[in-house]
Amino acid sequence: MTSAPLSLDAQLQALRAGALDAVEQASSLDQLEQLRVSYLGKKGQLSAVLGGMGKLSAEERPRIGALANDVKEAVQAALEQRRTSLEQAQVQAQLEAETLDVTMPGPYRPQGQLHPLNSTLDRILDIFVGLGYTVAAGPEIETDYYNFEALNTPADHPARDMQDTFYLSDGHLLRTQTSAMQIHYMEENEPPLRVVLPGRTYRRDTVDATHSAIFHQVEILAVDEGLTFTDLKGTVKTFLEEIFGERPIRFRASYFPFTEPSAEVDVEWKGRWLEVMGCGMVDPNVLKVVGYDPEQVTGFAAGLGLERLAMVLHEIDDIRRLYTSDLRFLRQF
Repeated sequence: MTSAPLSLDAQLQALRAGALDAVEQASSLDQLEQLRVSYLGKKGQLSAVLGGMGKLSAEERPRIGALANDVKEAVQAALEQRRTSLEQAQVQAQLEAETLDVTMPGPYRPQGQLHPLNSTLDRILDIFVGLGYTVAAGPEIETDYYNFEALNTPADHPARDMQDTFYLSDGHLLRTQTSAMQIHYMEENEPPLRVVLPGRTYRRDTVDATHSAIFHQVEILAVDEGLTFTDLKGTVKTFLEEIFGERPIRFRASYFPFTEPSAEVDVEWKGRWLEVMGCGMVDPNVLKVVGYDPEQVTGFAAGLGLERLAMVLHEIDDIRRLYTSDLRFLRQF
């Protein structure tokens, strides 16, 4: 014995109950879309039920039609509500997955720090920039002209014996002094000028605790009308007081081929005199080489060894420590 077919009323009520329950159980947006198509699509269950309306009487059709609309609206509302709920849950899950726990310890990344040579150079440049000097640079591979001849040191000059030079196969050389940059700068600039010139230099020295074949110098140069040795002394004194603090300073007569008169400068440091730089008034012959008139302008220059100053300030006992990249040494600074 077979059961009688359900009326359209009963089919619509059953469809609504089944659809609402299925929508409530849907666990993903894809599954929800499949339910929408299954119940409300062109070939869905609601369309299949409404296909039997042709057998209804004219009096029943409006009532069944209104009931079908109620079922459709209820299912659509349930679908929309469930879609909103699933989307919010999806966003919340994504936020939780991407949230950083700021209470957890971060990965260890050791901080770098300035090498003592770099920190010392920065201090020097800051002082001279504060005094109105411009920082400039020049080539490390030089010609004999710029490294010696233009600096009043011709081929037969005895001062060349003071510097054992690295010569290259093409006749060029590795500069032995940053003074070579003075000529480059003066050739390209008219006075007045104030410039500080840091750079790496090279000499054929035997490497030991106080000597290296590669080292750094810092050169200053000022050219203007009326500059005198008093201006040089004031500049040097100001610089040394910034670096070492107030302490006795003395100037000793010396000789450099490119300055006249020339002097070496000592600072009293821990109970003894410490030589820190050489200086002097720019020799008129050097001014003439670059096209300046020594009757109109004068200049002064000074130069210091960066490694020596860093060793004094940081109490380093061996210049080789500056170049070994030993982390046990570098972590002290």
